Amino acid sequence: MRILIRLFKWLCSLALIGVLAAIMVAAGVYYYYAPQLPDVETLRDIKLQTPLRVYSADEKLIAEFGEQRRTPISFEQIPSDFVHALQAAEDSRFFEHFGIDIQGLARAAWQLASSGEIQSGGSTITMQVAKNYFLTRERTFERKFMEILLALRIERELSKQEILELYINKIYLGHRAYGIQAAATVYYGRDINDLSLAELAMIAGLPKAPSAYNPLTNPSRALERRNWILGRMLSLGYIDQPRYRDAVAQAISARYHGSDIELDAPYIAEMVRAELYEQYGDDLYTEGLKVYTTVNSRLQQSATQALRGGLLDYSRRHGYRGAEKHVDLAEMDQAAKITLLKATPAFGGLQPALVTAVDDKSAELLTADGQSATLQWQGMSWASPYKSANYAGPAPSKATQILSPGDLIRITGQGDELSLTQIPQVQGAFVALDPQDGAIQALDGGFSFALNKFNRATQAYRQPGSNIKPFLYTAALENGFTPASIINDAPVVFHDVSLEGNWRPENDNGEFRGPTRLREALYRSRNLVSIRVMRSLGIEKARDYILRFGFSPEKLPSNLSLALGSADATPMQVVAGYAAFANGGFRITPYLIRRIESADGQPVFQAKPLTACADCPYQEPDPQQTETVNLDSAEHAPRVIEPRSAFLIYNIMQDVIQRGTGTRAKVLGRRDLAGKTGTTNDQKDAWFSGFNQHLVATSWVGFDQPDTLGRREYGSSAALPIWIDFMRDALKDVPESAPTPPAGVVSALIDPDSGKLAYPGQSNAIREYFRREQVPTDQARQPGERLSAPTTEQIFGY
Repeated sequence: MRILIRLFKWLCSLALIGVLAAIMVAAGVYYYYAPQLPDVETLRDIKLQTPLRVYSADEKLIAEFGEQRRTPISFEQIPSDFVHALQAAEDSRFFEHFGIDIQGLARAAWQLASSGEIQSGGSTITMQVAKNYFLTRERTFERKFMEILLALRIERELSKQEILELYINKIYLGHRAYGIQAAATVYYGRDINDLSLAELAMIAGLPKAPSAYNPLTNPSRALERRNWILGRMLSLGYIDQPRYRDAVAQAISARYHGSDIELDAPYIAEMVRAELYEQYGDDLYTEGLKVYTTVNSRLQQSATQALRGGLLDYSRRHGYRGAEKHVDLAEMDQAAKITLLKATPAFGGLQPALVTAVDDKSAELLTADGQSATLQWQGMSWASPYKSANYAGPAPSKATQILSPGDLIRITGQGDELSLTQIPQVQGAFVALDPQDGAIQALDGGFSFALNKFNRATQAYRQPGSNIKPFLYTAALENGFTPASIINDAPVVFHDVSLEGNWRPENDNGEFRGPTRLREALYRSRNLVSIRVMRSLGIEKARDYILRFGFSPEKLPSNLSLALGSADATPMQVVAGYAAFANGGFRITPYLIRRIESADGQPVFQAKPLTACADCPYQEPDPQQTETVNLDSAEHAPRVIEPRSAFLIYNIMQDVIQRGTGTRAKVLGRRDLAGKTGTTNDQKDAWFSGFNQHLVATSWVGFDQPDTLGRREYGSSAALPIWIDFMRDALKDVPESAPTPPAGVVSALIDPDSGKLAYPGQSNAIREYFRREQVPTDQARQPGERLSAPTTEQIFGY
């Protein structure tokens, strides 16, 4: 008995020594590692890597930029079913323990002792937070001690709710999804609060092994783990038997969902990204900035549809270029055909299809989803063979003249609306602004961003052709000309060294109309009149005036060809210049970013554009000043057109639509619209720029490598229809808003041939606007009145 008592005392002493030694070792470990531990308080201000998100003005998502898809949420937004599923999967005693789970650690220690390897870490959710935010993923004793110590500190400093919120927003869940909200979007395309119990359990099973238990890449193992978690939830009392039974019976519904893009505007997105990258660098993709643009989603959709429609119409007018590719169907099984189609990307909504059979008036197609479709004759009868920009071959009479089995083609529509199409070789651009402050309302830089990322709206310098003429004519109105001034539309030859010899400019139709009023010369786009106007003003004076609208000096030639648009300008520069005609004479600066918010919703940036101010008093410019721009005030955009001239040029440009080269736009049934067509030599560029007081827009059509569009392709036929299609939707239900004459502008009846005052009772007299001091004093000659000899100026027009 004494021996047993001594043995007991010896064992107790040994145990006490062991406990004291363990305490000393633990204390030593703590004091050794404690100075190395990071400050847990930093978790309160942690910034998770969150992608840049770009939105429209009406808050529709345009794009996400960043490697990690993450949408942080608060603890209050976490569904209770998910909390329970996560506990069942990862840490059932999370709300009871103090940061470490003794049973879990004991289990891990036993596995280590029995196998010699670390098999499971026995980590709690708190320990995983410590590891994910502060430590590496290596499996070492040192890291494990650090993890335990950090977990204990975290539990002392943070609440359980804060810890869980940190965990569910940080964890990687596969397919670039970080955090449970991103996972809900990636796998189910819905908010985490809209998921079923089975779907929540599926996501809760991912943290352990995002690849091994992934419902997309390994659905059988994912289903097994989901059901195990549901069973654990049942045994822990989190759910009852009926809910468990319903959840395990639910089939896997997960599929990959890309970013939840609500507005297709990739050119806009790239403009935002490029602008902000210069400021933020690579941090742009991780700081969670939310960028709200000026873009109106409805107008952007209209712009995209209008531009694509216009380019496709042009492509159809010039004939079918044939299949993109031809394959031997006999050497391909069904799977190979579908693989080919899936590997062929859609561009601009044009889907690939494989022709499997052709008869006289129809063709059988296979689409990328494995479905068969019939292309009827009305969907392909347009496809005359392409010959050149000027010619198309004879119209086909049967489908076999167009298609062959094995052709890889493009289609649009479906059912009876299914139609053969082709990716256009021609390109285009479209920009619409709010003329009052320069806010970009819509922009498209080409047929398809996926096909070609070059943004023609902002990067393509092209000759504007007659789109330049309104700037020249405005200069004339500010230098003594009136809308009724007579200029001779007659042939002329110039010898100019800068033009490399003799230059014989012509009108587009080769005709000459003789003495022509300035108003008529602009709405009919008479080249010879424009040249004479510029010659009268002086080349440098006219050029300096045009430069005040924002064009690049190095892109404007110093010779008379400038009168016909031989400058180089981007569609953005042109539309910004035209905004001055729409807003009463102010030079605005286009802008795209209205505001920026941080990841937590704090304001980072707010645009403060200079705006037009029609009510601001006008100050006549000092002739002694070299400045060409008169600033009304620091808060408003600079005025570049005198108010009376601004009204007159707007009024003249209304006639472009009512009776000139833009009459196609009369289909819109509005009288407040104004604009100008533009076509360059050999029809290499086609333009239309037009506006009312609320919206200004420019469309351009041309080839990336300048080439003729074809002899019948002008601004009025290639570019104007795009502008019309856009404006039809953009101005729907918008009241008309033509400007009214400002102080100092009066109207008078004049003779349309001479520009002089009409004689009493003249039947063909027209009403014209003038500055008050420029109203004609001479009266037109009445029939039978003797005509005096003409002067040289009257004969030659200068």
